[in-house]
Amino acid sequence: MALIKDTTFVCFDCEATGLDTAGDRIIEVAVATFTLDGIIDSFETLIDPERPIPDVSIAIHHITQDMIQGKPKIADVLPQILPLINKHPIIGHGISFDIDLIDIAARRANLACQIKKNLSFDTLRLARLYGESPTNSLQQLRMHFNIAEEGAHRAMSDVIVNIQVFKRLASQFKTIEQLIETLSKPITLKNMPLGKHKGRAMKEVPLEYLLWAARQEFDQDLLFSLRSEINRRKKGDSFSQLANPFAGLQ
Repeated sequence: MALIKDTTFVCFDCEATGLDTAGDRIIEVAVATFTLDGIIDSFETLIDPERPIPDVSIAIHHITQDMIQGKPKIADVLPQILPLINKHPIIGHGISFDIDLIDIAARRANLACQIKKNLSFDTLRLARLYGESPTNSLQQLRMHFNIAEEGAHRAMSDVIVNIQVFKRLASQFKTIEQLIETLSKPITLKNMPLGKHKGRAMKEVPLEYLLWAARQEFDQDLLFSLRSEINRRKKGDSFSQLANPFAGLQ
């Protein structure tokens, strides 16, 4: 068994021109290898995406067109990033997005990349499992755990906070195998995490919205939770009809 306390992990975060992993481009990347005892090595840089940065993205990460002028292209930076990631288990918040960005960028640059074969542990899912924070955003978790602020929403500051959040969330586990086993199962969400009913208890969200949301390409936890709530209501309706045979009559 692999003990978490003896494992070297890698945490990384990408800022991008947008949220489309296939169409958008990386504009900043930060990577840090670490153990529970501390950070071992790190690397960060701004990236020239070779395209304009939309204002809506600038409003989030505050990286402007002027800031990336003269910065390296992602193809020139990947040979430094990929060896750091190596075969270490990957930690990140909503990490599949960042993994996809790196993987697609590597393929675009014709570089060998095995990142999708690495173990990965999403702190967003661990936070859902923990269930004690009002919301599961990285900054909310930082405040919940009284972790020192690292500055603006930028890649390395997010990585440093993310590592500390992971340490808190993983403290109930001893081995990598326990983490894998626990996260292999869908996690039931008590509240709707997004959309116009964000923050509302699942049992209070209108059925029409649940049915619509269950047809979207959301993550496994949200889809499982939506479908579980829909099934719960269907069983409730059946019970009501059995108890009152005139319930469906107008």
